[in-house]
Amino acid sequence: YNGDRQAMLEALQGVSQRLGRWAMPVFVLAHTLAIATCFPYAVLFEAAASFLFGFVHGVACVFSAKVLGAALAFWLGRLLFRSSETLSGFVRKNKYFSVIRDGVARDGWKFVLLARFSPVPSYVINYGLAATNVGFFVDFLLPTLVGGLPMILQNTSIGSLTSAAAHSKGNSGSMLSYALPAIGVCSGILITWRIKRYAS
Repeated sequence: YNGDRQAMLEALQGVSQRLGRWAMPVFVLAHTLAIATCFPYAVLFEAAASFLFGFVHGVACVFSAKVLGAALAFWLGRLLFRSSETLSGFVRKNKYFSVIRDGVARDGWKFVLLARFSPVPSYVINYGLAATNVGFFVDFLLPTLVGGLPMILQNTSIGSLTSAAAHSKGNSGSMLSYALPAIGVCSGILITWRIKRYAS
């Protein structure tokens, strides 16, 4: 599309309409695989979700994909690290993985929650935690559910605001189409700021 974002979004909308009721499940599956395989532009899914499905359904799709993708990456990582001596040796020697291992050993789920609010890419956290002895449900999954929400709200809100602006075309548009995403952006920023302040 030669960098034409509008053309890309319109093409995605066309695919979504052709898929009908399967559009959201296919979107969640594609986003889940993008997260688990460390696809570098997986964040674009978050912005596109609200454009395709609306703010509420977009947040639900991205949240589902984030949780499923994190879980899949965790179990893939655990399988790889436990079956390969080379990888497990690399993890033991790498200083970044050492920080994750020591943080988990000291603080458990609290460290995982704070890591979710950090600027470190989620795939590094997912695979890094898989190399530790962290428990899956309490120490990994629950903090992932809570910690992933602010960034999801921010990113999907940006896509929703873009969608609202594109569809208004000079009209005032529905106030609700702007209000919910704006609240999402503000709450995401506020929660992230409070957690980072607490962590420091």
